[in-house]
Amino acid sequence: MNRKAIALLSGGLDSTLAVRLMIDQGIDVAVIHFTSVFCNCTPKKAGCRLQARKIAEELDVAIHVIHKGMDYIRMVERPPHGYGSGMNPCIDCRIYMLRKVKELLPQMGASFVITGEVLGQRPMSQHRNTLRLIERESQLEGLILRPLSAQHFDPTIAEQEGIVDRQRLLDISGRSRKVQIDLAKQFGIRDYPCPAGGCLLTDREIAARLRDLFAYVPDYDMTDLQLLKIGRHFRLNPVLKVIVGRNREDNEKIRMFAKAGSMIFMPSGFRGPTAIIRGTTDKDSDMVIGGIIARYSQDRLTMYTIQKQIIKGEDENFFVTERFTVEHLENFLIRSGKKISERAQG
Repeated sequence: MNRKAIALLSGGLDSTLAVRLMIDQGIDVAVIHFTSVFCNCTPKKAGCRLQARKIAEELDVAIHVIHKGMDYIRMVERPPHGYGSGMNPCIDCRIYMLRKVKELLPQMGASFVITGEVLGQRPMSQHRNTLRLIERESQLEGLILRPLSAQHFDPTIAEQEGIVDRQRLLDISGRSRKVQIDLAKQFGIRDYPCPAGGCLLTDREIAARLRDLFAYVPDYDMTDLQLLKIGRHFRLNPVLKVIVGRNREDNEKIRMFAKAGSMIFMPSGFRGPTAIIRGTTDKDSDMVIGGIIARYSQDRLTMYTIQKQIIKGEDENFFVTERFTVEHLENFLIRSGKKISERAQG
């Protein structure tokens, strides 16, 4: 083994501390940062990738960013080890990332892996038996060093060979973060925005929308996944979903994600949201979509004119509809706790 390691860097406190502890031992560290469409560590314009790059720059280590693509999403659809509280396949996600890192070890000239995992901190993926399972299935047994909890585990190969001084590794366990926060103060680390994780798959509403997507849209793509994070979602029937903006920002994003051939519905002559559909419509469903848009209008009218348009196409028409009631919306709204089969009717 050599003194170079690959570290998983989320941009959060634990992984930052793990890298810092290894640098202090003279280990040559390169960091890998994984992103996905469901990453939501920090709000608005900042994000996981930005924070990870900032940490890497401060620690003076090379960073490589890997986006979890459709192969990751297919795993999320059918994770061998199941889900956590939402649609978060934490165990299989960890295996996925570590397998990618294992492939990079020879390419980057590294001999072992560093993670910021803390024994017992995460309810699904950081129990002792689970950590062993993840090591085994990622084919990295003996090669994953967890500097924050190393004293709770058998020595890794790097420790056995004297590359890493085991006596300088820590024995943190459990969900309290007091030791990490104190250590951060000692190191002068002040900005760590992801203390509890930033995965939207744990969000109940996103999870409900994702279940709906998996159930009804076998040919989904990255645009469909991006749209899960925008607006209100309605399932009109098994072949038609409608996404309606909540505000101006949502409306702009809907138009941005609308590809050539996509169908959008917009208010004409009144204030209201933009809607995009996934599927096919007819006159009856057009009236429903128009009624939903009218329901969220700030204008109180007797009738509402809706513009229906195909992006980069010549088809464009207008129709008039009435404002929907809240009860109408409840029949179609995709939300947590509502069964797929209930939404499929009609």
